[in-house]
Amino acid sequence: MKNNKDVSINTVIYLIRHGETIEEKGIRNTNETSQMINEKEILSIEGEETSKKLSKNRELKNIDIIWSSSYTRAKQTAKYVANENNLPINLDNRLNERKLGNLDEIAVFMKDKKTKDPSQEQLLHPKFKTSDGESAEDTNKRMTEFFKEILEKYKEKRIAIVSHGGSIKFLLLNWCEVNKNMKLEYKGKELSITSPCLLKLTFANKKLVNLEQII
Repeated sequence: MKNNKDVSINTVIYLIRHGETIEEKGIRNTNETSQMINEKEILSIEGEETSKKLSKNRELKNIDIIWSSSYTRAKQTAKYVANENNLPINLDNRLNERKLGNLDEIAVFMKDKKTKDPSQEQLLHPKFKTSDGESAEDTNKRMTEFFKEILEKYKEKRIAIVSHGGSIKFLLLNWCEVNKNMKLEYKGKELSITSPCLLKLTFANKKLVNLEQII
């Protein structure tokens, strides 16, 4: 006889990196700090278009709840998914990008590094941070805390989460390896955390059972 025990429905989290942002090269006659500028960075026209296209992906139909970073570019990306699913956007600061902090200290850290991307280099140096910034380990801790709460609260739901390149990469260190190309791999498959990107994480009993790149 077949076992008639109920089969648990998986929890699915769609992890989204925001769309491409605009390059601001004009005169900036403001008192804003680099952190304030980062938080208010907006999507480019192309970023708006690709975010809208991403929201129409069939994987993002019938979403139960949407969470986003509080940064402007993340909310601008999330609004399209929210519109397609007729849902409000929920915000949590733990989904924000990791704080770079002092840019001069970042420049010293990046000297002679293989890439021009601090978040890639921090994958190999997870404890590094500037005097007023966050390390990969710091960012991973808050992102992981958020995920644990979500998996507890929204069991067997379909959840969309919009965050940032560095924060997503550092969260994925929970399940992925860093390969020789300094990219994240899940079960031998290299991931590309571009703007935008869409990752599908499937959990059973709060444990990751599959990670798939959709976009």
